[in-house]
Amino acid sequence: MRIQRNPQLNANGELIHLLSTEGLSKDVLTHILDTAANFVSVSSRDVKKVPLLRGKSVFNLFFENSTRTRTTFDIAATRLSADVINLDIARSSASKGESLLDTIDNLSAMAADIFVVRHSESGAPYLIAQHVAPHVHVVNAGDGRHAHPTQALLDMYTIRHFKGDFSNLSVAIVGDVLHSRVARSNIHALTTLGCPDVRVVGPRTLVPQDMSHLGVRVCHDLEEGIKNADVVITLRLQNERMSGALLPSAQEFFKSYGLTTQRMQLAKPDAIVMHPGPINRGVEISSEVADGPQAVILSQVTFGIAVRMAVMSIVASHEA
Repeated sequence: MRIQRNPQLNANGELIHLLSTEGLSKDVLTHILDTAANFVSVSSRDVKKVPLLRGKSVFNLFFENSTRTRTTFDIAATRLSADVINLDIARSSASKGESLLDTIDNLSAMAADIFVVRHSESGAPYLIAQHVAPHVHVVNAGDGRHAHPTQALLDMYTIRHFKGDFSNLSVAIVGDVLHSRVARSNIHALTTLGCPDVRVVGPRTLVPQDMSHLGVRVCHDLEEGIKNADVVITLRLQNERMSGALLPSAQEFFKSYGLTTQRMQLAKPDAIVMHPGPINRGVEISSEVADGPQAVILSQVTFGIAVRMAVMSIVASHEA
């Protein structure tokens, strides 16, 4: 029986696309984090550039709105000395009915080397990765409900930076898990990196029933879910992805699952608070917590540049 190779890796096991944290080994994930550590200092230099992608073209294809992800990919590619092209999807031929792969073919004809893709359809980056030439690379910047691997990697970098080793940590992921590609990508990364206690916390309507098979503990009570946690990752309520009345109201959600200073006292005293953004203050998290000493939300954004530099530099150094 033929064993299907991970589409993110070449025959030598080298990373050529980043599509998901699922299926990547601990060694591959650690290599990305270690490489990112080398790039963190670039931001503090007078000249914030290294020549690793000089002469390469990075096309940012964001079929969904984004601020942090798009901007940090743009900055990361620029700091690697790449030529960066931000495609305005609303004014592109895609808005006139051109197919996704026809768009990719036309942009490939303009000598694209890396496509950074955010798309509302799960699996779109996989489709592109299967279609492009061997020297072209695809980085998933978020696809539907499926995956957001660079967000997970910057989260892992942030956790490692503040907490060190993963092997003794308790991590609680709180909120709208049902619609969150970040939650899935974080769960795969955390379990692969050896985190022994990953908890998923939220109302029954916003936690998939099959979560436990991913090796996590499901909690529908917030106090139980964050008790003695080292890390609390709170997720945005994704109203734009919800169909039907999954919640009575945002106010009711905050009353039961909002992260407050009082509730954070249940976690460990040195616990850190994370959020992938954008934050809905007073819905998932209070301003006192978001702006408080335990929050490392802005550090996540800063580390995101280095992590995305690492991903693009690694995939660009290999061919299929």
